[in-house]
Formats: sequence, C-alpha cells, structure tokens
Amino acid sequence: MASEADREAFIPYRRADLVELCLEDGQLSAEASQTFRDFCFLLAAYYHFKFQSYLEGLKDNYAPFNPDAATRTRGELSPNQRAKKADNLVEDFKTILERANYLPIPLANLQKALEESSIVKLNTKVDFADFDQIVCHYQGSFQQTIQTRKFIRKVRKKISVFKRVVLLIKFKGKTHFANQGEEVDELKFTPGKTYLYFYKNVPRHDLELLFPNLKISMTWKDRIFLLVPAIGSAIPILLKVLPKLLIIIGAILFFTVGRPGLDAVGAEEDQVRNIMPILAATSSLVLLLGGFAYKQYSKYKSKQIKFHKNVTDTLFFKNLANNASVFQALVDAAEEEECKEIILVYYHLLTTKSALTSAELDRRIEDWMDRKFDAKINFDINGPINNLEEIRGKVAKDDEEQALKPEVSLLRRDASGNCHVLPLDHAKTLIDYIWDNVFEYT
Repeated sequence: MASEADREAFIPYRRADLVELCLEDGQLSAEASQTFRDFCFLLAAYYHFKFQSYLEGLKDNYAPFNPDAATRTRGELSPNQRAKKADNLVEDFKTILERANYLPIPLANLQKALEESSIVKLNTKVDFADFDQIVCHYQGSFQQTIQTRKFIRKVRKKISVFKRVVLLIKFKGKTHFANQGEEVDELKFTPGKTYLYFYKNVPRHDLELLFPNLKISMTWKDRIFLLVPAIGSAIPILLKVLPKLLIIIGAILFFTVGRPGLDAVGAEEDQVRNIMPILAATSSLVLLLGGFAYKQYSKYKSKQIKFHKNVTDTLFFKNLANNASVFQALVDAAEEEECKEIILVYYHLLTTKSALTSAELDRRIEDWMDRKFDAKINFDINGPINNLEEIRGKVAKDDEEQALKPEVSLLRRDASGNCHVLPLDHAKTLIDYIWDNVFEYT
C-alpha cells in the first residue's frame, strides 16, 4: 500500500459514476441495485438541503465585505459586529474547504513562492502586511514537464502543479494604505473588503500571481537586454549632437566668461554671436535627445505591457470563480465529497461478509479504490462514519407504527467496535422519513 504522504483525499469520480462503479462489482441483485440507486439519490437530496444552510450562512457573513455587492444594507454594523462576521466567515469557509477535501497552504509556503523561480519570468512582490486575513487551500497536485529557456538554451524541467487553489484575503482599511503613501482611489482593490479567488492548475511557484496587490518588475536579464541596445543606440546620437552641443556650451561660456570660454570648447565667435545657429542647434539637440528618450521609454512600456499580459494570460484561462460565486462552487464540492464518502462506507458495510472495525473498513475501501481507480487515495473513515451515525429516523412505513418505534441510526457500532448498517429497504425508508419531517413544525 502507498504511504499516507503519497495519497490524496479527493475521490476522482462524480457521485453518479461512483454509484455505478460500486454496482459493477456484482454484489447486489438487479432489484437491490435499483434500491441502492434510489437510496443514493435520496441521500444526495438530503445533503443538498443540509448544505444549503451552510451556503446561506457564508453569504450572510460575507455580505459586509463583498466588493461586488449590488444590494443595499439596512444599516451599518458596529465594529464588533463586523469583526464577529469576519471571524465567522473565515471559520465557516475553512470548514467547507476541509469537507471538500482541500488542504491548507501555510503562509510560510506562500512567502517562499516569492523567493523561488517562477514560470513567468518576473520579479514579484506581495506585501502580506496589507491583509487582515489570508486563507489559502489546494485540492490535488501533479507533476508537469514544461519547456523553459535558460539563457539561450531551451530546457525541460518538472514542476509541481496544484489542481485546484482557493484563496481568501481580507484587506486592511483605508488608513493602512493612506499611511503607506498610496493613492487609495487608484488601488485595484477596495480596502476593508474580502476577495475570494478559485483557480485550476496553478504551479506551486506561481502562487504569488493570484494576489491582487502583486507588484512586478523586470529581472536583471531583462534590464540588461533593455539597457545594452539603448547604450548602442545612444553612442551615434551623441556623436551626432556633440558639435551642436559645443555651440550651445560655447554660447553660454562666451556670454558668461568671455573669449576664453570659446577657446575652451573650440567654438568660433561668429557661431555664438549669431542667434540662428544657436537656436537651430538647440532645436536639433532637443529633437534628437527627445526622440531617443521617447523611443527608449516606449520600449520600456512595451516590455511592461508584455509582463502584465503574461500574468493576465496565466490567470485568465485558469480562473474558475471569484468572490461570492466561490461559495457556490465549494459548497457543491463539499456536498459531493461527503455524499461519495458516505456511499462508499455504506456500500462496503452492506456487502461485506464479516464484521469490520472502522480501521479495517478504511483499509478495505482504500484497497478497493486502488483497484477501481488506479489511484492512491487517503480515505478519511471517521467523517462518513460519524455522518451515518448522525442520520437518524424511523423505518416504519405507516404513521401508527412510526409512533410506536424509536428512531435508529443508519450506522451503529457494537461493543467490539464493529460497524453495522441498516439493510437497503430500511435505509431507504429511514431517509424518506427524514424528508417527510424536514418541514414539520409543532
């Protein structure tokens, strides 16, 4: 078996496909297979309803910090209320990420990404002091071989890529940026607001590109490539303007120190006494030097635009969602993951011929996924077992019988720690009972 470090928690199949993969084992009859599908459908519907409340909670706590808000607020929150909502938002967001099988990326790793060589060849800087909160998680990773340039040679190297990356950042208020000398109205973000980003296939060393306060500059190699041609272009221009420059200097010296100034620069008195050659020399000098400066500035700006385009192209095609829409994507992913885990636990306990403890069940499911998926997955057995124990209801089909029977759980553990689940018919009836009583108010 693979070590835990080699495994990921994400199950790489849709819930509907996972149900069919279970049935492909042939452990259930045709009739039982359809009942199993019905049970999984009801289970998914129940969890969809359950996770809807999580989504509404996230949206409510995010409302005061949403930079894209299109609705009015009924009144301003007090500082304590805002702080509480901000804390609740981060706490609930981390919970959803964990339930969607995302893993945290520590701040130290984000800072290290700034120091390491990036695919996009730029000097990058992110001021982490601009943030009140940073939450960064990823789901899945893989190795990718890319082609890059090393001086004049093209070389191939392997890089680590995150399949999914989620970033939440809360900026500090306007006072912080004003104290740093920033023009608050010209910032690309709104101070005091919280931004969320959801990306796919992000190289580990390019994590800093996800931050909206990113500052980029040229590398030493780019500076050399810009400077050397500029020096080469400047030499003939200087040789060309030198006679005109001598006339201007001579005129200045003649009218300040007299004849000795002309001798020092080798200029003639007729040239400096006649205003027209001086004006012509001055105009020519301004045009030549101005044209050269504008040409070099245009090259610099073109290079800068190219840098920004590289960053934009890198992120544009990898962006999955921003701000409030990230919640919907993650809640859906968390709902899907929890359902898949519960289905796997229920199916394997349903079809096993011997009693299994949670540890034995964990190994059985991981071995099954190794064979079925050709993937090493670290299955978290505790979460789905606890969820199955929490799903309680009655298995009687009529109201009179229900009134007489106690509620039972989908899963129970005996004194030896072995896990047992209800038969399919009873499990389906229990879920149906829960649905019937979801909106029953007394």
